[in-house]
Amino acid sequence: MATTTTTTPATGADQLTQLSINTIRTLAMDAVEAANSGHPGTPMALAPLGYTLWNQVLRYDPDDPSWPSRDRFVLSCGHASMLLYALLHLARVKRLGPDGKPTDELSVPLEEIKHFRQLHSRTPGHPEHSETSGVETTTGPLGQGLGNSVGMAIAQRWLAAHFNRPDFDLFDYNIYALCSDGDMMEGISHEAASIAGHLKLSNLCWIYDDNHITIEGDTSLAFDENVGTRFKGYGWNVIHVPDANDVAAIAKALKKFQRTSTGPTLIIIRSHIAWGSPHKQDTHSAHGSPLGAEEIRLTKAVYGWPEDAKFLVPEEVPENFAKNLGARGRKLHKAWTKKFAAYEQQYPDLAAQWKQMAARELPAGWEEVIPSFPADAKGMASRISGGKVLNAVAQKIPWVIGGAADLAPSTMTHLTFDGAGDFESNNYAGRNFHFGIREHGMAAALNGMALSMVRPYGATFFVFTDYMRPSMRLSAIMGLPVLYVLTHDSIGLGEDGPTHEPIEHLAALRAIPKLVTMRPGDANEVAEAYRAILKLTDRPVALILSRQNLPTLDRGVYAPAAGVARGAYVLADAEGGQPRVLLMGTGSELSLCVGAYERLKQEGIAARVVSMPSWELFEDQDQAYRDQVLPPAVTARVAVEAGCPQGWDKYIGPRGRFVGMHGFGASAPAPALFKEFGITVDNVVASAKAALETA
Repeated sequence: MATTTTTTPATGADQLTQLSINTIRTLAMDAVEAANSGHPGTPMALAPLGYTLWNQVLRYDPDDPSWPSRDRFVLSCGHASMLLYALLHLARVKRLGPDGKPTDELSVPLEEIKHFRQLHSRTPGHPEHSETSGVETTTGPLGQGLGNSVGMAIAQRWLAAHFNRPDFDLFDYNIYALCSDGDMMEGISHEAASIAGHLKLSNLCWIYDDNHITIEGDTSLAFDENVGTRFKGYGWNVIHVPDANDVAAIAKALKKFQRTSTGPTLIIIRSHIAWGSPHKQDTHSAHGSPLGAEEIRLTKAVYGWPEDAKFLVPEEVPENFAKNLGARGRKLHKAWTKKFAAYEQQYPDLAAQWKQMAARELPAGWEEVIPSFPADAKGMASRISGGKVLNAVAQKIPWVIGGAADLAPSTMTHLTFDGAGDFESNNYAGRNFHFGIREHGMAAALNGMALSMVRPYGATFFVFTDYMRPSMRLSAIMGLPVLYVLTHDSIGLGEDGPTHEPIEHLAALRAIPKLVTMRPGDANEVAEAYRAILKLTDRPVALILSRQNLPTLDRGVYAPAAGVARGAYVLADAEGGQPRVLLMGTGSELSLCVGAYERLKQEGIAARVVSMPSWELFEDQDQAYRDQVLPPAVTARVAVEAGCPQGWDKYIGPRGRFVGMHGFGASAPAPALFKEFGITVDNVVASAKAALETA
């Protein structure tokens, strides 16, 4: 097809550039119209930026969107997904197969754009990492992509410090994140920007689409701060591009970012939503609704585009991308592959480490360092045993890195072995991260780190998952092996009172599909929890630990803690394995079940103690195992947990009893609180007898 003549050239754009930009715009318009749903205005406005970044700047090989040293492009304003889908289509990005290797198939063929927002399409309403090759992270909740991009920038710096050697700059890529007014308003972006500025992440570039429009109308309704001044306060470099159609100015700004080494960069681009639409440019109606058939015809006329053409892709446009982005990316990728082969000869151990990381594998013998703990009636807090196990396995697995939201001394998550060090702007090789009191930003950054193939962990008090849950949910959606170490898990934290005592939080996390909750009951269950957690490569885990001491059970008397890997196991059983009542517990309440079991045994009542540290892993087991642990015929059941009862009904049944919390806690020493709220051996025994009476 001949090149279409346009009447509205971008500043400094040649005819082919303008054709490419308008192809992006019209694909977005047509896809949203066909779906009768979506956000056309932002892709129309930012097509010049998307085109310039991808075709002129990005280090990216469309033939292999998983190339480790590629630049990352994060669409934090995920509602503008058609901008990304159009770019993936025009760049001819290949689809990755189940083995993670490129196939000959396009990630986003034109048919997928025609099925925008339809069931099972690769073009869902917001970009989904697991659905569409070339989508670096799942975005949609505003600000999350920005937090992810900080994690990606952190990971790049750590990978470079850990792996790069003289003449071997294997990891030297940049991260670009495109964001909107909405991203800038969300609190998470403030935390993420503050972290990035403190760490001087000069490999990070946020591009802010300053279009003055949100769903309700002009941003002046709720937002009038000087964003550039705020970011200068964070330690960012700020560049202004007054016109989103000025491709030369955009290219200049991007090149300036690439030359900047003092910190992250914010490029503020003034754009006009639905640019070119005669009646909807600069209106909020173009933000989240189709333009309508007649307005599309009028807009295409403004662009000099065939008015009745739909999903038109002039052949010159993908050829243009191939000659620039494609050729550049193939050349860079080929050079990198050659360099890695030489690196592997000179640094075989480091090369092997990277290959293990990339495959989500673990070093040989890593399990051998997991400690075991002797029986001890006094025991230790599971946060303490957790710190011991974490330090042991992290020393064996160099890419286990992480930190806390200013709570490492309380969560016991500081890596203390020689060489661990702190990750700071003057030491990107450090493995201890200080995220500050920024739970939102920490959790989002962990997702970006996991997407970069490290094994990250983040720690805080369990109650503060209220701040982290959006990122934890996205981690579960993407299937990322992020570890959340969550201590001070119940009223057992005591004197800090109800504001700090998590009551409903176990139920809230258990409600997130694919998130594994793990609440071990003693030190050896903690050790086995880590053994199970680090083998999981496609699910995040919430490891929930106590502040107060937990007795270390005598595993010569009770069953080995290895059963933790199956989510639930028989810890203590009735003689002959024929219980009349089941006592189920997690965490600190497991020892109460054991105490009640011993009391019932003395009274001649056959009981079984079932430790249930992870419902999710238990549900993964076959029905035969689950029935073996929880025999359906035994209907007298008691669940003991210092949280709310929600969810336990599926295990205790209609005749069961729950010993736990039915409201908020209070401020007092832990023993007084457990007594006050009836979470005691006496009450477990009484509940067991009551359950037997109605069974």
